[in-house]
Amino acid sequence: MHSLQPLLAAFVPIWALTAVGYLVSRTGLLGEQAELVLGRFVFHVAMPAALFMMLSKAPLGTFANASMLAFAAGTAAASLLGWGGGRWLFGRAPADRAISAMAAGYVNSANLGIPVAVQVLGDASFVGPVLLFQVLLVTPVILGLLDAGTDGTADGTAGTGGSARSARLGRLLRLPLRNPIILASALGAICSAVGWHPPAALGQSCQLLGNAGVPTALITLGMSLHGRPSARGGSLRAEVGLAVVTKNLIQPLVAFAVGSLLLHLTAHQLLAVVICSALPTAQNVFIYARQYGLNTALPRDSVLFSTLLSMVTLSAIDWTLAPTSH
Repeated sequence: MHSLQPLLAAFVPIWALTAVGYLVSRTGLLGEQAELVLGRFVFHVAMPAALFMMLSKAPLGTFANASMLAFAAGTAAASLLGWGGGRWLFGRAPADRAISAMAAGYVNSANLGIPVAVQVLGDASFVGPVLLFQVLLVTPVILGLLDAGTDGTADGTAGTGGSARSARLGRLLRLPLRNPIILASALGAICSAVGWHPPAALGQSCQLLGNAGVPTALITLGMSLHGRPSARGGSLRAEVGLAVVTKNLIQPLVAFAVGSLLLHLTAHQLLAVVICSALPTAQNVFIYARQYGLNTALPRDSVLFSTLLSMVTLSAIDWTLAPTSH
């Protein structure tokens, strides 16, 4: 019988830091603008530094394998379901649909995926390709949709809405230069491709900044809970429910079906794909919604409830699919 204790150890830091953020906001320790400032710090400074360092050291060819096809299929199905639900069921604007898609299909592969993979799979080798896939392929698409849906105003302000099509195209083409996450990811990928490694001083500085990203994002997420109750109203509750069910159940089921029926993956490969597909929604979705001035209720509650539910679903997947020697 598989113990919940290793998985619990991976989840406790997430819950603890989120609780710290809630207490910080409740006590007013950092002032009224703290959530906004910390969110901007994560988006513009810490997260780009972390992505640059990760990609500069990662072999880019590692995500070109059959296992990643199964993971990509699950991601695509979940994201399209989230996007379609946002459009046809809940009448969301284009930028909010991008958040709906991300809440349903973007997994917490870094700070949760690595410890879970180590505990369940024995190593975290499959998490690297998952990170590359999300950072190099999924994130630019999501940020491009957010940029187009908000007239390029990633600061919580509204665009004029009267821009010509050529102006929109120009903004989209300049997006890699204006968005720190895409720019840092591109620079990291280029460094990896040409085999250039940052000097020790630069690398250590970026690593220190990057290490601040995950805890600060979780604290910001916790701060957003104070004074803002969970989803109210049937429509918002249904939207959160759809995102959580899609993320925790449908995405891993699609990955399992593709991996087992179409690609005939080995037992260990299939377990790795399904476990990573069943990881909860990443806190990045909350940070992006916060940065682009969108409603944060859906991403916030999706992160929280998918993380709670994933304790059960990850354990069930491990118990069901783990090879007998595992």
